[in-house]
Amino acid sequence: MPSQLSLVPPPATRRPAPPALVVVAHGSRDPRALSTVSALLDRVRALRPDVPVHLGHIELNAPLLPDTLAALGDAEAVLVPLLLSRGYHVKQDIPEMAAASRARTHLAAPLGPHPLLVDALQARLTEAGWGGTPHRTSAVVLAAAGSRDPDARTDTGRTAHLLATRLGVPVIPAYASAATPTVQTAVRTLLARGRRHIALASYFTAPGRFATECAQAAPWIAASPLGTHPAMAQLLLHRYDEALRAAAEPVLASA
Repeated sequence: MPSQLSLVPPPATRRPAPPALVVVAHGSRDPRALSTVSALLDRVRALRPDVPVHLGHIELNAPLLPDTLAALGDAEAVLVPLLLSRGYHVKQDIPEMAAASRARTHLAAPLGPHPLLVDALQARLTEAGWGGTPHRTSAVVLAAAGSRDPDARTDTGRTAHLLATRLGVPVIPAYASAATPTVQTAVRTLLARGRRHIALASYFTAPGRFATECAQAAPWIAASPLGTHPAMAQLLLHRYDEALRAAAEPVLASA
């Protein structure tokens, strides 16, 4: 007769928690930026309740990224930039802050370029009134922050190409600072080509000074920043998963 102890099921094995997702935002003096990013992180948590989601800023807002990483101790974390292209922050600031922490970090790619961003851009344009005008007279200015890094301009240009293919109209990237053309110059270029219905697509993750200034230069309609569009939450998780797969590849290759 089996003993009573043998009838007791073994204790359930607790699965280890997945690595933390640390969303790295730039930071802004505009209070709408922090509230928008916080709401976006709530969307991410709703999509993947098992993943610990944290926020860290490069500057201007708390919590700063070094403080967020310090609170994680030596835990494993994936840093996903809430940035739309490569540039100094992605190449220098974030890696340096990660290297100075005890956390076991993996660095994800910036959000752009990616078709999910085009989904969000198209949706924001539609909300602003895009559609109903002839393609031959319509065009879009893709307004971005700007960077001196040529890779940033390459990435923004690729997004403009993807958006142009989606909409079937010319899309010119333009910049609020540090790069050319400006929004005003891009508008003049399109007007000279006979494009009378020129919309502004706001290639910003949240409201702020640059987004506001660019919208004010729009000759027709101006879309809202990407903000909390569902595609943004999906893309943050996609970059998180992508970074974890890349981190696991050397282990799988040597196994």
